[in-house]
Amino acid sequence: MPKTFRKEFRTQGCTARIRKRKSGKNTWNYEIRYRRNGYNVCVSANEIQKAKDKFIAKLNEVEKAGKKSSVITVPTTFHEFATYFFETYYKRKVVASTYKITLGRYNLHLKPEFESRQLKSITTFMCQNLIDRLNAEDKNKTASEIFCLLNNIFKMAIRHGIVSSNPMDLVFHQVYERKHGAALTKEQEKLLLSETAGTPYQLMFAVGLYTGMRPNEYYSAKIDGDFIVAINSKRKNGKVEYKKIPITPMLKPYLNGVTEFHFYVQNRIREKFHKILPKNRLYDLRTTFYTRCQECGVADVARNEFVGHSLGALGNTYTDLSDEFLLKEGQKLKY
Repeated sequence: MPKTFRKEFRTQGCTARIRKRKSGKNTWNYEIRYRRNGYNVCVSANEIQKAKDKFIAKLNEVEKAGKKSSVITVPTTFHEFATYFFETYYKRKVVASTYKITLGRYNLHLKPEFESRQLKSITTFMCQNLIDRLNAEDKNKTASEIFCLLNNIFKMAIRHGIVSSNPMDLVFHQVYERKHGAALTKEQEKLLLSETAGTPYQLMFAVGLYTGMRPNEYYSAKIDGDFIVAINSKRKNGKVEYKKIPITPMLKPYLNGVTEFHFYVQNRIREKFHKILPKNRLYDLRTTFYTRCQECGVADVARNEFVGHSLGALGNTYTDLSDEFLLKEGQKLKY
């Protein structure tokens, strides 16, 4: 709402917002809107009094027709509203795997804490206690994620007029610094593959090393001619996007006779990985691929295409790399 004009119009127990907007060289338009308690009433007119009269008339129509009861009422208790938040908003913004993880985190930490409380009754002090308790348990990453989730839930509650302020605004938390993966040495690469020779793990680790896929992308990976095709798990808004990684000289020897992939569950793959390289993480395979692409002179735009990084709004719109180019750049990955 413009700062130059903000007023409230109260009638029949409803406090509505009035917005003044320029509609012509010397004319104005007044919009009155009320979206609370099951109502959704919006009117406009070129004169303030006419707009008020129209609003009152519309409000009476809604009451007489009983339309209020037919409107879905947004819940006001924490768990019910959080469920509404997940189903109507969050699910549309993230990929299925992220949604599942976040929902699990919510059920473990937030639901038991605030489940039946009214949103209005949840204070900064309560939220701070939860964050402090998680930090005291050395769950710093979880504390940061819970902070962000609570913050988003309360922001949505403000938008729906359930609360007027966000208790998270005054909660102190330490921003968790994500640890990026560390590239394996070439000796570690050889060790990982030699220790799993003759087992299904060798192919799994070779695919991870020489495609740069995220571990949760392994399960959508398929062989398509000279490429490995997989769903890019970092695309949001429900959009499914595939990425193509050329079968490089480093990966090709491990694909003899292979027509499709069969990966074990991630925990099982991680356990095997840690037995061989206890100081590293499975995600380090992705970092290793990225590093080797740089060392072998693979073009940045091709490398980003392989690993599924965004090229930016403009780059994604105007860049359409040919298979020939991607294959040529993939051939550089030989060491």
